[in-house]
Amino acid sequence: MYKIVKAREKLRVPPAFFRREKEEAIKEVVEKEYRQKIDKNYGYVLNVVDAEPIGKGIVAPGDPNVYYETEYTLLTFTVEPNEIVVGIVCDVIEFGAFVNIGPFEALLHISQIGREKFILDKKSKALVNKDRTKALKKGDVILAKVSSVSFKGTVADVKIGLTMRGPGLGKLDWLLGKSEKKAKATKSTAKASSSKGKKGGKRR
Repeated sequence: MYKIVKAREKLRVPPAFFRREKEEAIKEVVEKEYRQKIDKNYGYVLNVVDAEPIGKGIVAPGDPNVYYETEYTLLTFTVEPNEIVVGIVCDVIEFGAFVNIGPFEALLHISQIGREKFILDKKSKALVNKDRTKALKKGDVILAKVSSVSFKGTVADVKIGLTMRGPGLGKLDWLLGKSEKKAKATKSTAKASSSKGKKGGKRR
């Protein structure tokens, strides 16, 4: 997912950068080329950590630019098919849930939540199964597998598909054995115990 990538290449520094310090100018050139863009080799480049020139710049007759052999470090993000990821549900709709995966929103289609059938409960704003022992809603943490991914084109073109139809995948509470009914029963028991404790405390 998140990676630190080190690379080296010859960079062109235009005359507009000549008034700046060499290191500052080179870093800005790298940022302009890569920062917050999709690169076929690196994925999505979140930031340029550093950039350093190697040796002196090279000039050519009739060319106003200066060329520097440069080493730079990038903070990147990418995912691959079949990769297991942790995500947070940011919205639920009739056909599934949008999940935050790093800097992107991935789609978990309603048919990929589990082997059971899920529907949208508009009242609770959750995707629930038939007997309502499971519910998926905004803020839930999930463990999912990347089923499809496209990092081509621009940032707006990035598409990530997820699935939870597999062993060891699902909402974190489900994996820990917590169903919605168990959670409600636990809360009711806790409230009842608290109420009894308060009443008992007044008797002497």
